[in-house]
Amino acid sequence: MAFPPALVPLFRDHLAQFVGPEPTALVFTGPTGAMLRRSNFGTLVRWTEVVAAIGVSGLHFHDLRHTGNSFAAKVPGTTIRELMSRMGHDSTRAAMIYMHSSPGADRAIADALPVEFGEDEEDAG
Repeated sequence: MAFPPALVPLFRDHLAQFVGPEPTALVFTGPTGAMLRRSNFGTLVRWTEVVAAIGVSGLHFHDLRHTGNSFAAKVPGTTIRELMSRMGHDSTRAAMIYMHSSPGADRAIADALPVEFGEDEEDAG
């Protein structure tokens, strides 16, 4: 999966500090080096405490996935098929959950229409 270049230094630091050199090393592990599991994730990372400390009590880990996918859906030209691939979804219904209307979208669509109709933007006023 591709990710924003600004995250590269953070990933490199994490890999250098917490991940072994073998190609099969896990990227995120528990205190014993074992795989994180859904059943122990919240406790190990102190999720409830951390989200309360940053002022977002009630935030669920899956909310981060939803937010990231909602941002991806707003990128101009992103197709449903690309979202489905990025998210690992097989159905358009699942991908559509992340497609929200945004305040500027209607204006952007309207502004692009004259170009599609062969008009100059100045003539479209």
